[in-house]
Amino acid sequence: MKELFIKQKVFSLNGKFTIKDPLENDIYYVEGSFMQIPKTFTIMDTARNEVALITKKTFSFLPKFFVEVNGREVLTIKKEFSFLKARYTIDGAGIEVEGNWWDMDFQVYQHGELVGRVNKEWFTWGDSYKVQIIKEEMETIIIAIVVAIDCVKADQSGAASSAAF
Repeated sequence: MKELFIKQKVFSLNGKFTIKDPLENDIYYVEGSFMQIPKTFTIMDTARNEVALITKKTFSFLPKFFVEVNGREVLTIKKEFSFLKARYTIDGAGIEVEGNWWDMDFQVYQHGELVGRVNKEWFTWGDSYKVQIIKEEMETIIIAIVVAIDCVKADQSGAASSAAF
């Protein structure tokens, strides 16, 4: 099992952050587009090669995010119409997410097999997540899921705060 840690900077306008191993070595770099349509997040390895891309669909009634890994679209995260609580579905690659993914405390399954776990680290400055990779060939997809879900959450909270004005 491999552990990785995602820590976002609280006041980062462009969405740049790193994903580290337990020894605090950089493993992946994540860069978000700032003031660009469509909104994207690029995940790169240590050689700065793109390994995943998350893109928000523009002009959609409900938010929808596409996740590409190694140039192939592998899954879609979309908001479902709901009056009470925000509900999202993840489609593709046989992926299922169980647990409270809105609070970033969930397990990732592929075809019923546990492949990863994500837990939010509390009492930290900014959002920090511990990601446990159980099936190593799923590492990039799991990292992309975590970044995509965090992007969905940021998009939702941004829409809620702008609606308050």
